[in-house]
Amino acid sequence: MADPTACIATLAANGVFTNSQASVLCTNYFLADPIDQQTQVALSTEVAGIIEGVNTLYLVFSGALVFIMHGGFAMLCAGAIRSKNTMNILLQTVLDAAVSAIAYYCVGWGFAYGIGDRPNAFIGDAVFGLSRWESHYSFSSNWQTWFFQWAFAATATTIPAGAVAERFNFNAYLGYSFFISSFVYPVVSHWVWSPEGWLCYYKPNGQGLLFGSGMIDYAGSGVVHMVGGLAGMVGCIMVGPRMGRFDSNGKPVDMPGHSPTLVVLGTVLLWFGWYGFNPGSQGSIVGHFNADTVGRVAVTTTLSGAAGALSCLITGFFRHKAWDVNALCNGALVGFVSITAGCVAVEPWAAIIAGFVGGWIFDLVCALFLRLRIDDPLSAAPMHGFCGMWGVFFVGLLAKKEYVTTAFDSNVYGSNFGTGNMPGFTYGLFYPGGGGQLLAAQVIGILAIFAWVVGLMSIFFGIFKFAGIIRISAEDEHAGLDVSKHGGSAYNYTPGLALPTGASPSANAPAQPIYSSS
Repeated sequence: MADPTACIATLAANGVFTNSQASVLCTNYFLADPIDQQTQVALSTEVAGIIEGVNTLYLVFSGALVFIMHGGFAMLCAGAIRSKNTMNILLQTVLDAAVSAIAYYCVGWGFAYGIGDRPNAFIGDAVFGLSRWESHYSFSSNWQTWFFQWAFAATATTIPAGAVAERFNFNAYLGYSFFISSFVYPVVSHWVWSPEGWLCYYKPNGQGLLFGSGMIDYAGSGVVHMVGGLAGMVGCIMVGPRMGRFDSNGKPVDMPGHSPTLVVLGTVLLWFGWYGFNPGSQGSIVGHFNADTVGRVAVTTTLSGAAGALSCLITGFFRHKAWDVNALCNGALVGFVSITAGCVAVEPWAAIIAGFVGGWIFDLVCALFLRLRIDDPLSAAPMHGFCGMWGVFFVGLLAKKEYVTTAFDSNVYGSNFGTGNMPGFTYGLFYPGGGGQLLAAQVIGILAIFAWVVGLMSIFFGIFKFAGIIRISAEDEHAGLDVSKHGGSAYNYTPGLALPTGASPSANAPAQPIYSSS
């Protein structure tokens, strides 16, 4: 570096050091003799390696937390359906992780982030099978980013499982699991998260931004949750309701899940995993800006989830005159979905609003689905699809200038980082001077994702329905998928266990599920 001023600007721009810290380091460096300068260069190289290692550990750990959410989905789904279909939903949840890993490796990552010889705003065109990794990658050439992004793809893929539970054909399930993780989800993530994408907020030098703004979806209310939720909505419409879900007059018949215990366990695991989902989306932890952003994201995530839980609990009490644990758990997840897009950009008090209003939207959409005779056993579409829309829209209202300014990497905005003078810099409509560009971009993003997912999945599921292989037979549905497709029940006990005193079971009685399958 030619002089202390350039040295200070470089260190401060990275966000690793504050201006005062950078000033002390650079002043000492240029005052040192040549031998000491060589020592300091070697030390700087060592520090850079440590920083890279810490950031790598942070991102891998965050990806592992996101992956833990599969355990949460498995427990939540299992507890919310009837016991006779438990093994089926557990198998599908784990299978989503396996199928999505292969699909994302083969083509998904390339469609999402590959920048080849003909980059475009619609879809990536390189790095298929992770080939030409060093030369055709849009962020930086590191393996941990692939791992973290795959965890997101797997999450989007597993969301529809709850919407089509208890009656979906396993072969059709395998098909859509591969289709979502290899094409549907990657294209949307290219639009929003690749610098080449037409919806991206952080294009280099602000060139080509939609409405001079671009769309902010920090951790995926739209990219992940809308994609998964809307795919599930199309699936449950195409496959039709479960047998007995509506009576002859079209009124809904309750089909409660068999284990509130598993529902609570699943919710807590998902809550835990969301701290990888949202704070981990910063990508790095070292440095003042990164650390401040990660901490704030954890706070807004927590508050929105808590507000959503209380919102649905209170609403449920007024509807049923009882404190419903399922409503509480659903509300927490609704709150997390509602804040995922804007967790980096809104104030803590705004996060509470996002979660609380998200609870109302969830309850309204659930009621609308029942009126339309749409059977979604896990309410996955209202939760992820429609509350994901709300989360994206909310950013356009209350994204704060200060937080948006510090949220994006200095490598994108260079000397403008942290100044509020970034190209295309926009923020929420409700703040003075915010304008409507960001909100307009958010709305266009919502409409584009809706059209893409609903259009593609309608064609995809329509083909399976036309071929007559989208749904299992009535006999298999009545018996349960565990017995008819997976060789037994998830819950077995020895005949005579827990029978009343004096009862004598038949010696030939088969093992029976602990829980009723009705």
